[in-house]
Amino acid sequence: MTDFELPVTRYALSGNVNIAYQIVGQERPIDIVIVPGVVSHVEFLHEILGYTAFLRRLSDFARVVSFDKRGQGLSDRISDAPSLEQRMDDDRAVMDEIDSKRAILLGLSEGSPMSALFAATYPERISHLILYGGFARFADLPPTRVA
Repeated sequence: MTDFELPVTRYALSGNVNIAYQIVGQERPIDIVIVPGVVSHVEFLHEILGYTAFLRRLSDFARVVSFDKRGQGLSDRISDAPSLEQRMDDDRAVMDEIDSKRAILLGLSEGSPMSALFAATYPERISHLILYGGFARFADLPPTRVA
């Protein structure tokens, strides 16, 4: 992959919703599935300085998979906020589509609670669970003061 060549965006079907995903690295012994936080867009995230380099560094030893949450980015639009169970189904659909039997799950921010639930529900599908910037609930955050 050159500096100008980005991963191809593909789609996995979860129920009746298409979930956009990308893979960096092929034929690796380890899969890392990145579960997005509040906002996801598999193509525009490459505009963030260092993001693509981070994925490429991980791809030295792992197949790295990123995906858009349903209703965001290049995934199909939905009318309501998805449940954690629906989001778990989306993650599982992407893993099934790429034939990933067992993966490291990297939950970012708001993706952490779903990642923890996925690991508890499907322990045979997860080798490691990494939660970065996660939280149990918004109520634990200090109140915001408006000046």
